[in-house]
Amino acid sequence: MARIVVITSGKGGVGKTTTSAALATGLALEGRKTAVIDFDVGLRNLDLIMGCERRVVYDFVNVINGDANLRQALIKDKRTDNLFILPASQTRDKDALTEAGVEKVLDELSQEFEYIVCDSPAGIERGALMAAYFADEAIVVTNPEVSSVRDSDRMLGILSSKTRKAERGEGGLPARLLLTRYAPERVERGEMLSMEDVTEILSIDMLGVVPESQSVLNASNAGMPVILDEESDAGQAYRDAVARFLGEDRPHRFLSTQKKGLFGRLFRG
Repeated sequence: MARIVVITSGKGGVGKTTTSAALATGLALEGRKTAVIDFDVGLRNLDLIMGCERRVVYDFVNVINGDANLRQALIKDKRTDNLFILPASQTRDKDALTEAGVEKVLDELSQEFEYIVCDSPAGIERGALMAAYFADEAIVVTNPEVSSVRDSDRMLGILSSKTRKAERGEGGLPARLLLTRYAPERVERGEMLSMEDVTEILSIDMLGVVPESQSVLNASNAGMPVILDEESDAGQAYRDAVARFLGEDRPHRFLSTQKKGLFGRLFRG
């Protein structure tokens, strides 16, 4: 049976889809057969970041409604073996995601895949609740700012009470934190919360810290998961996070500003 992982947050724009694409790609690169599902019905951005938007014929809602089978809707990634994408519908309402329909799709995927990554919409509306309901674990994505952390705290409360695990009395959904858009120089100036601040507020394990990086935007515009950019600090940070997710012990990087040498200090370079 597959391990179902929901990528979620309380606030929009924190990097959930970027993280979903990176995690799914990273797992596939490690030889784990992985499916990534876009639960953001009505918007659909995952296919853009994965670079497969022109290959979408059928979508998640088509499968739920019986208009297509799963094999027709799944898109095989061209760059990475073992990776498949199930896009969301741009033309349907979020109510199209029924509990029975989502469960059926996840059960069918579980027969073939080792990991299922669910890219959740922001907030606590139906799509987000459906993305989390059947999950085995969660990765909560947040930025190092007070409003984002507060919203993530609220989402952690939902993960502990509104999932199938909680309904069955099996406890809250195990969750880890991924901190994105981290800028050490802004932390030092007191303009941004530190990793330690965020960890103390939310009291969950830190899976990874992804630095603020132009490479994230560049990769998104190119239709490529940033984890494939091995030269970028963001790509390396996501690879570290995937390694930790799979049980490897790796130190966190990109938490402090790089000290400039004498030449750099003299010329402010």
